Amino acid sequence: MEILFWSSAFVIAYVYVGYPVLIAAWARLRPRPARKAAFTEDAWPAISIIVAARNESARLPARIENLIALDYDGPREIIVVSDGSTDGTRAALAPYASRVRLIEVPAGGKPQALNAGVAAATGDLLIFADARQRFVMGALRALVANFADAEVGGATGELVLDCESGAAASTIGDGVGAYWKYEKWLRRKEGLVRSTLGATGAIYALRRELWQPLPADTLLDDVLGPMRAVLAGWRIVFEEEAIAFDRTAPDAAVEARRKRRTLAGNYQILAQEPRLLVPFVNPVWLQYVSHKVGRLLVPWALLACLVSSTALASTGWIYAMAFAAQVVFYGLAVVGAWLDTQGRGTDAPFGPKLPITLGKEAR
Repeated sequence: MEILFWSSAFVIAYVYVGYPVLIAAWARLRPRPARKAAFTEDAWPAISIIVAARNESARLPARIENLIALDYDGPREIIVVSDGSTDGTRAALAPYASRVRLIEVPAGGKPQALNAGVAAATGDLLIFADARQRFVMGALRALVANFADAEVGGATGELVLDCESGAAASTIGDGVGAYWKYEKWLRRKEGLVRSTLGATGAIYALRRELWQPLPADTLLDDVLGPMRAVLAGWRIVFEEEAIAFDRTAPDAAVEARRKRRTLAGNYQILAQEPRLLVPFVNPVWLQYVSHKVGRLLVPWALLACLVSSTALASTGWIYAMAFAAQVVFYGLAVVGAWLDTQGRGTDAPFGPKLPITLGKEAR
């Protein structure tokens, strides 16, 4: 039991403390920033912006306006792939017929929609976007400047959630905001060492020749596509000036579904690309095992730590303290989940608002 306790504790500590310290030191001592450069006015690469959408007619007009307004000097095309939409997507895009190519495919999921969009694309670079987010004005130029470096195969932008500024109408905004900032910090460091381990699906770019059609059941298209490029010897870099804005999940239930999908997607990628686990085949093997595989091991390590500390609690103070700390941690998690369920459907984070009477000046 002692071996089980200490080995599981080591896994948890390494994934969330040891590896971040290692990657931070590595990025500081041996950084490899992308050799970015602004292209001359008539030499910016042709880009194809691909938006896969299903029943997004309410959002698409504003999204297209945003994409058209972005600052970019090279040729661009906007491709919207309607994945079996039934809500009038064609009518919503009709005013933009001269600027947008609409491709309608039977409902088959986002991976097949992306495959269709890439097959129709003519640009040198593919820019992937979603219907919900908005890009800052210089996002395209910032992404594309990274491709002046011949080693760069892809560039991921930065997704900024409303909870990061405290503006989210969400019962879990503080927790999600802190975790997302930590995750982006890791991606920056990994990009400086060699490559990020995937991309942000809402805003990333890839050389068109590096795209490989996605299996129809792919859960994490923004990890599988970029990691295939990494396995082929290319770099995927993090571009913090290419910003997309999005909102936070409204409550823990929605966030939990997203987490479960991400977890299942990471298991799936190991089945789709087992080469990722081979040290001399995957050029970012240490980062991948520490970050992605480590995250898959942590739930099992937590369970092992709880079981072993329970069995050992009477044999030493350190095991007793570990057991007590876990009981408190999981107890707080249960209370937090209960408070979240109490707050759903209300404007207040933890329950209904009390009525407030306003004076004439405030009405």
